[in-house]
Amino acid sequence: MGGVEVDSSRTESRWSLEGTTALVTGGTKGIGHAIVEELARFGAAVHTCSRNEAELNECKHEWEKKGFRVTVSVCDVTFPSERQKLITTVSSLFHGKLNILINNVGTNKTKPTTEYKAEDFSLLMATNFESAYHLSQLSHPLLKASSAGSIVFLSSVCGVVSVNVGSIYSATKGAMNQLTKNLACEWAKDNIRTNCVAPWFTTTPLAQPYSVEFKTGVCCSTSRKNGCSNTSCKCYKFS
Repeated sequence: MGGVEVDSSRTESRWSLEGTTALVTGGTKGIGHAIVEELARFGAAVHTCSRNEAELNECKHEWEKKGFRVTVSVCDVTFPSERQKLITTVSSLFHGKLNILINNVGTNKTKPTTEYKAEDFSLLMATNFESAYHLSQLSHPLLKASSAGSIVFLSSVCGVVSVNVGSIYSATKGAMNQLTKNLACEWAKDNIRTNCVAPWFTTTPLAQPYSVEFKTGVCCSTSRKNGCSNTSCKCYKFS
């Protein structure tokens, strides 16, 4: 599966995650895959999930060869019962404690707003926002029990500025940004830190359908909104 290679030598002068546990949703591709490997490289015991069992098994084999402590399970996070089953599995594996929850799963359907159907709205909201909200709720007792919990939401720049990738996707990410603020305040008393990161276009399977010209145009447009006046600039390069 697609991952980002990291220079393992640089971890020697940084921190250690030995003795910690982590759940990363959607860890077989793209950003999720890179997060799993980074956490495992620093010594964390990691559990990840995916809808695709074949991809999970392939990744698990790769991680075993690297000596990473990663367990896997099949889960479609769009279904509440699957989310409950996932957290039950994680609780059993990690003895009722969880240090890190990475809400990474996301999907998109790009259409003009007037062309979206009710089923599109339901799918994107369930995948991108509802799953993250519910998994945070379900994980709260485990995170609190660890006495040093941390939640990270994978948002998007689309939740901060207007980007022409679909209004529903952007709305889910905007909601995620606000949820982060609420949980950061509400759960601080439980020693649970809550943060979110908002990546720009990243070369992952989710971004592949977009052409280089489209991505460059969107990036330059957003850069102009932030003060760049060069209409021919190549602000970002995509491979």
